Amino acid sequence: MARLLELETYAAVRAGFTWALLWELVDGDRERLNLAHECIDRHAARGAGTAVSVVFDDGRLEHYGFAELAEWTGRFAGWLAGRGVGAGDRVAIALDPGRAFYVALFGAVKRGAIAVPLFTLFGPEGLALRLDDCRPRLLLTAGPPDTLRARFPGLDVVATDDAFWSEVKAAPPAPAAATRPADLAVFQYTSGTTRELPAAVRHSHRAVVTLMIAALYGIGLRPGDRYLCPSSPAWGHGLWHGTIAPLALGVHTASYAGRFDAGRLLGGLEALRINTFAAAPTVFRLLARSGRRPDFDIHLEKVSYTGEPMDAETARWVTEAFGVPAASMYGSTEVGVILVSFPGLPGYRPMPGALGSAAPGWKVSIVDDAGQELPPGEVGEIAVRRQGRWFPVKDRGRRDADGYFFHGGRSDDVIISAGWTMSALEIEQTLLAHPGVAEAAVVGVPDALRGQVPKAFIVPRPGQAPSVEDLQAFVKARLSQHEYPRRIAFVEALPRTPAGKTDRKTLRDRARDESG
Repeated sequence: MARLLELETYAAVRAGFTWALLWELVDGDRERLNLAHECIDRHAARGAGTAVSVVFDDGRLEHYGFAELAEWTGRFAGWLAGRGVGAGDRVAIALDPGRAFYVALFGAVKRGAIAVPLFTLFGPEGLALRLDDCRPRLLLTAGPPDTLRARFPGLDVVATDDAFWSEVKAAPPAPAAATRPADLAVFQYTSGTTRELPAAVRHSHRAVVTLMIAALYGIGLRPGDRYLCPSSPAWGHGLWHGTIAPLALGVHTASYAGRFDAGRLLGGLEALRINTFAAAPTVFRLLARSGRRPDFDIHLEKVSYTGEPMDAETARWVTEAFGVPAASMYGSTEVGVILVSFPGLPGYRPMPGALGSAAPGWKVSIVDDAGQELPPGEVGEIAVRRQGRWFPVKDRGRRDADGYFFHGGRSDDVIISAGWTMSALEIEQTLLAHPGVAEAAVVGVPDALRGQVPKAFIVPRPGQAPSVEDLQAFVKARLSQHEYPRRIAFVEALPRTPAGKTDRKTLRDRARDESG
């Protein structure tokens, strides 16, 4: 057993953790490392059983073993080679959790290509932004490919139908490429900030090592656990913490595919005998409001959440419903997880309402606008120490004398709604493409269920009167089914700063006053 897994108490972790110990959790070293081998092949070689189970919204359960995935990902890598896809080429994957998704994700990485998971609810504009940025050689889709082929001429668009599986089955299996830790393995798109369009965070094969901090101390994963994360693997939580990290540890992991249904999700927790569960706070709120918890025999030992703060009422429900407190995990896509609550680790006392304490190996503090550390109790920027300086992570907060950190609101206009990170600029630009919109500004406003929702302030064009429903449908059709303004207000003019910029602070204050 790796020495890191022998550190079984909070005191032992604090005293004994080093970054070097993370490398004991993988087969590779600082010269050669392949993420697909670490997640699939090495566990298949030692005879491990089920790798992934998928709970579908129609009630189906599917299970894929490590050996099965090792075989199929090898053949997929060979199939890619036959289509001319080589090292460093991007393979876009617009698929929900299921056999095709996992085969494509790890098969592309095994080939030495770069896997690019994409949210399946993206409309043509949302998809185009990401495809134009990453320039993939291949796009995999579950639906008919003709529309996408017409929209993206020159791109090899492949439907994962029976013909696809026949071709992959006939391809000669390829071993994992001899990739280096610094070679790129995955592009994972954020939704951008308010002033930036969605950007790809470029993850190397080494990420499978560094993300183990979050797996061990943010989620509490250990070999032998049975784990479920319903977050979409197109986003950071579902991809890294819901898929790659648990599989790298050899943990039987489960995902959810389709429209959310509280009964189906709770049924999956029961049927799979899940003991470790991680989700966005909105999922827990929806489970609480369903009233279905008493209908299922569920025995959880570790529960965690990330993506947004959890309200006190929902936190109390989690403790009462599952018998364990909800543990917060906090970080950013660019930096990683830096604050954790050490679920399941003896000796650590979770603090209600806190984001957690600094994760092992990280130095986290609160700094002022000049980058100077602030004393306990004062509000400033949450920052992590990197390369000799404090790196702000775009949230405000405070820490107490015991080292617990508390959220103090976003430092910019990123909108986090139901765990999804949205770009206000992307929504604004889409609204401005509507023939009835002269000006548009989007801000995040508080929402009891989703934490935040986008609210759009619209100046209509003269003689035009677009409806709320029309504008929402327009954005949904072009971006995605989740990224649209759930609230819309029509105004004569947008407030401006002295420099002529849209005054978003005034809009946020106005929205807050109106909701109050």
